[in-house]
Amino acid sequence: MKIYVEENYQKLSKKAAYILASQVRLKPDSVLGLATGDTPLGMYRELAAMHQEEDLDFKEVKTFNLDEYYGLEKENPQSYHYYMMENFFKYVNIQEKNIHIPDGQAPDIEEACRRYEQLIRLMGGIDLQVLGIGRNGHIGFNEPDVKFEATTHLVQLDEDTIQANARFFDSIHKVPTQAISMGIKTIMQAKKIVLLASGREKREVIQRALEGKISPELPASVLQLHNDVVVILDREAAGGLKEI
Repeated sequence: MKIYVEENYQKLSKKAAYILASQVRLKPDSVLGLATGDTPLGMYRELAAMHQEEDLDFKEVKTFNLDEYYGLEKENPQSYHYYMMENFFKYVNIQEKNIHIPDGQAPDIEEACRRYEQLIRLMGGIDLQVLGIGRNGHIGFNEPDVKFEATTHLVQLDEDTIQANARFFDSIHKVPTQAISMGIKTIMQAKKIVLLASGREKREVIQRALEGKISPELPASVLQLHNDVVVILDREAAGGLKEI
């Protein structure tokens, strides 16, 4: 595991964008696993700027998003499909056929999850997976539990997660209580993982995830077992680490 501590969020975002851009330049048809939320926004802005100013080419890139709220339409401004289109995809030359996001309105959710897993395998697996981390240690929407869920599945969201996401909705009652998420096995099968965390509120969970015991009660702790993880933190998020 490599840990980079950047001075601030802007430098964190540039570092993450540089790593993704290097992956795309080395392998133009890379399969990227992408995350949503506040933390990756700066990275997406930097990548879009690289496309415009440095001709970073996404034409052959394939993407798979980690998760999506269950029950929201793609056009809903709070859906992750909408997030990706508005914050990244519309600014680069990625082909629509190469974009994959879980279907939040699938009539047969189990079949939709199986198809998502099958498509990842058909593409040769994920070359580089971007992750954020929730305040309760979730990655994707894999919530604290007594066991690790292996593959893409329907999740019942924890109250902590619902509370954290309420700021994006008109009221907490409009926050979906379920989501579709890649499982821990799917995430861990990525060839490379990049974990991003910013802000003092992530300090404790980062310390526990990177230096504590490995347990499904803190899903991000499983990343200690992966052989190629890059962690990019700002100084506030890194403040609790003993090794820094």
